[in-house]
Amino acid sequence: MQAPLIDRRKFIRMGLITAAAAVIPCNALASVYESASDVRELHFYNLYTYEDLKITYWREGWYIPEALSDINHIFRDIRTGKVKAINKELLDLLFNIRKKINVDAPFQIVSGYRTPQSNAILRKLKKGVAKNSLHMYGKAVDIRVPGFSLRTLRREAKKLELGGVGYYPQAHFVHVDVGEVRYWRG
Repeated sequence: MQAPLIDRRKFIRMGLITAAAAVIPCNALASVYESASDVRELHFYNLYTYEDLKITYWREGWYIPEALSDINHIFRDIRTGKVKAINKELLDLLFNIRKKINVDAPFQIVSGYRTPQSNAILRKLKKGVAKNSLHMYGKAVDIRVPGFSLRTLRREAKKLELGGVGYYPQAHFVHVDVGEVRYWRG
């Protein structure tokens, strides 16, 4: 008995399905591999506690809880020692800034998390401290990068359009946050 012949349309359809199956998984696997091998690392130096932390906080699509805990600690309120979870979007913003400026030097933390009490003290001592500061929610940080100009740091942070950017040349820091996109000079 002779095998049934496949008509031309079925043959073409099978050929297209085979070609698609050969191409699509490779592309899909390539993109999965790229994201799976992606690593996000940050480097911090706290100017007041003298702590230095270079850490991988995200790997293969996941935030690393132990790393986040270490980051929360270095960002702690320097007046009270209180620790708060630092917003992951803020960490990703800092990672993107680091990629843009292409530097290995640490972000020097001028001010990370602040308790409401610390924020109130700063409001009495300094002009321009927001009453409802995003520092109190772990969504803001004041930074500088040794050997890197504040103007360039501000410019690159603004280009990302991922939150607020304040420029404080007299105090020698740039404020970045993951609130609404806005810019100011202090």
